[in-house]
Order: sequence, then C-alpha cells, then structure tokens
Amino acid sequence: MLFLKNIVVFIKVSLSTVSLFYRNIVNYLQLHERTHNGEKAYECRQCSKAFSSASHLMVHERSHSGEKPYEWKQCRKIFTGASDLRLYDRTHRREKPYECRQCGKAFSQASHLQRHERTHSGEKPYECKQCRKTFSWPSHLERHERTHSGEKPYECKQCRKTFSQSSVLRVHERTHSGEKPYECKQCSKAFSQASHLQRHEGTHSGEKPYECKQCRKKFSTASHLKVHERNHSGEKPYECKQCSKAFSLASYLRIHERIHSGEKPYECKQCSKAFSLSSNLRVHERTHSREKPYEYKQCSKALNQAGHLQSHEGTHSVEKPYECKQCRKTLSSASYLKVHERNHSGEKPYECKQCSKAFIRASYLRIHERIHSGEKPYECKQCSRTFNYSNSLRLHERTHSGEKPYACKQCRKTFSRASNLKVHERNHSGEKPYECKQCCKAFSRASYLRIHERIHSGEKPYECKQCSKAFSLASYLRLHERTHSVEKPYECKQCSKAFSLASYLRVHERTHSGEKPYECRQCSKVFTWAHNLQRHERTH
Repeated sequence: MLFLKNIVVFIKVSLSTVSLFYRNIVNYLQLHERTHNGEKAYECRQCSKAFSSASHLMVHERSHSGEKPYEWKQCRKIFTGASDLRLYDRTHRREKPYECRQCGKAFSQASHLQRHERTHSGEKPYECKQCRKTFSWPSHLERHERTHSGEKPYECKQCRKTFSQSSVLRVHERTHSGEKPYECKQCSKAFSQASHLQRHEGTHSGEKPYECKQCRKKFSTASHLKVHERNHSGEKPYECKQCSKAFSLASYLRIHERIHSGEKPYECKQCSKAFSLSSNLRVHERTHSREKPYEYKQCSKALNQAGHLQSHEGTHSVEKPYECKQCRKTLSSASYLKVHERNHSGEKPYECKQCSKAFIRASYLRIHERIHSGEKPYECKQCSRTFNYSNSLRLHERTHSGEKPYACKQCRKTFSRASNLKVHERNHSGEKPYECKQCCKAFSRASYLRIHERIHSGEKPYECKQCSKAFSLASYLRLHERTHSVEKPYECKQCSKAFSLASYLRVHERTHSGEKPYECRQCSKVFTWAHNLQRHERTH
C-alpha cells in the first residue's frame, strides 16, 4: 500500500514538473512571438514606454529610479541589469565565447553573434511601419523609430541632457566622469567607447575584413562599412527637426544640433574654454602642450591635427583627383572640393552668433570668434607675443629666424609663406581672380576683395579696447594699438632702426639693398613701394 502511495506522489510531482516546464516553454514562445507581432503588453507608468516582457519593463524602470543592484567586485562599478554586469565583466576579461562559424569572429554575447550572422545572411526581419526601412535586430528598429518620434527617454542626472538610447547616455556620462574602461593591450591607451578601442586596434593590426561591394574599399568594422555605403546610396536617415538638414549618421545629427542649442559640453581644464566636440577640445589642448602627434614621413614635419597632415601631404602629392565642375580646378580631397564649391555657390553655413557674419568653413568661424573673445592661445617663445591662430604664430616666428622657404621661379624673390608667393606671382601674370560684385574692381587676393568690400559696407569689425576706435583691418588695429604702447618690435639688422610693423621694416630694408620690386609695364620704371608705382601709372 505504501509503495502505491509513493508511486502516486512521484507521478503527481512528475506531472507538476512537466506542467511547469511546459508553461515555461509556452511563456518563452509567447515572448518570442512578440518580437514578430510587435505586441508590448507591459507599460512604464512614468513615461508610458511599452515592453514585450515584464523583466524588460523592470530593467527599464531602473532608468527612472536610478537603482543599480548589480555590482562588479573588482572596481565597485554598479549596473541596472545582470546582463550589463556580465557584459562589463567580459570586456575586462576579454572573454568572447560566441564564435561565428563562417568567419571565426568571436563575441562576448550570443545576441551580438546573432546580429553579426545577419551581416552574412543579409536577413533584416524587423520593418519600420512609417518608412518601411528594415533592420536585422529589434533594438535597432526601436532606436530608428525614435528618429521619427523624437523620443529621448534617457536623461543625464548631471546636465539634464536627454538621449534616445541608454548606451549613448552611458557614453555621455563618461564626459563628466572621465572614465575610459576600454584599454588597448598593445599600447595601454584607454577609450571611453568599445568602438573607439576597436577602431584604434585596427591601427596596430591593419586588419580590414569588411569590403564595399561597389568600390572595394575595406574597413575594420561593419559599422564603418555601413556608413561608407551611404556615400554611394546618398542615404541620410537622420534629420534635424529645426532646419531639416539630413545626415548619414546619428552622431553627425547630434553634433549638428549643438549649432542650434549652443551646447558645448567639453571644457578645457587649463583655460575653461568650452567646445561642442571632444575632438576640438583635444586639438585645443595641444595649443597648451605644443604637442604635434602627426608627422609626415617624407619631410618629418610635425602637425597638431590629422586634417593639417592631410593638407600638408597635398603639397608633396601631385595627385588631385577631385575636379570642380564650374571652374575645372582640381583638389586632393573630396572635402576640399566641397569647401571650394561654396566659393561658387556663395553658401556660408557657419554663422557667428554675435555679429551674424557667415563662413564657408567651421574653422574660419572659430578663428573669427576670437575677434570677439580676444582669445590668443598661441604664444611666441622669443618675444611672448600672442596670436589667435597657429599659422599666425608660425609666420611671426619667421620674423625672428628670417626663414623664407618659398621662392618665386621668375625673379627668385623669397617669401615666408606660400600664400604670399602665390600673390606675388600674380604681379608677374597680372591675374586678378577676385571681383567686387558692386563695382567690378578685381583683386589678386580674396582678402583684398574682402577688405575692399568694407568700403561699400562700412564694416569695421576690429575695435580698440582702450579707446573703442574701430578699424576695417586687424593690421590697422594692431598699428593703432602701438600708439598706446609705443611698441616697435621689428628692428633693422643693418642700422638697428625699429618699426611698429614688419611691412615698414621690409620697405626700410630696401633703402639698404636698393631693391625696387614694382615695375611699370609701359615704361619699365621701377619703384620701391607699390603706391609709388600706382601714382606713377596715372601719368600714363
């Protein structure tokens, strides 16, 4: 009898276990089906966001409460979800247990492997109901849908800025904390984002497994390839709600939005100047440290920006594959062509908030803003004179060294800068490519045209801080300021006479050398000074 009772109990327990197991399978199946039918039965009471499972809602609610119950024991960092803790643990241990069977690439999460496998299969089962765009992952669809709704449910507690993704919020919070949890094993350089580390590691390995099918260009990450492909398709899925300008990357849109908001979250610790981009802050910090990490191998010239290195490479390379359709001028990069085309279209997308003056390049606007702020971050080590631009400092330093590396092929006259040589060569050719739209007067330099245009507009943007007198040229202001200071920093090496301007010194030196560089084309008479030539030409 006891034996029969035990059998009955065993059968009941077994049936209960099977029933529970079956219910769990049904629950998982129902949860999975919601990824296809879009059903989200669990809603957040605070922000009304809906989720397909109670566990997902529970994790989300912690973004409101700030609760982070999961702690990593090594550094005491806390997380809202157990999965976040597991992922963080794997990034430190570099554990990647999930491997792709097709290409052997390994991942720290099964979901990441799943997503990666779709790059091979091309499968995109999740479709946006508004624009029909398809995605390989439901979270990507959800993120995309926020570009339509404008929803930004994740808020930074320090600066109250909101974000459409929790991951973007986490990255943003590192701008406040300075945390850089991702470290390169080869050089120990640390990064705030895993993608930045991944990109950096490519500089060591040189591996680029992702290839564009249209132009065969290769990339180190799938995301970089995806962005590149938009250059071919012209796709710009991220649109600014204020001005409707569209972008190929969400990050580009976020950066652009700062033009409207005026937000500058990155601050220099030495001078407290703020920037809208972390990259601009890094470049600015080099004005304090004098660091020049980019070296051109052919001539060993060091530069403080990658863009300047690219520009310098163009002085060595003859290759200029990008041609302007209007004037047939060729340029070494697509970005240079884009800026050049604005000379024809008149487009000036970067506007000064103080005086509304507009510029064709963001860098020109930044330089212009220093007129208002008075900022001069570049200092000459020999005479302590400060400048608002690094090029101005380099040019000034040549007044001490006497260096003039640019020589005219026709008359062998040397110049301290390439632009001065180019302008000088127009004295031989007679070329004047810049014409005033109001009076049709032509000039050999764009800067001369801009100065001339102030005659028509009456603009005098340079103001003396001591007496408030305004000038149309920065050089006129500097000359005027010396009436207050009596400063004469330019001295003749032959007779020690001092001058307030380098140009005055150059003219004076002609009294020693006998040089007369200005020649009348009609009678060949020569002059030491341009205005003497102009006065003489009127006699003809």
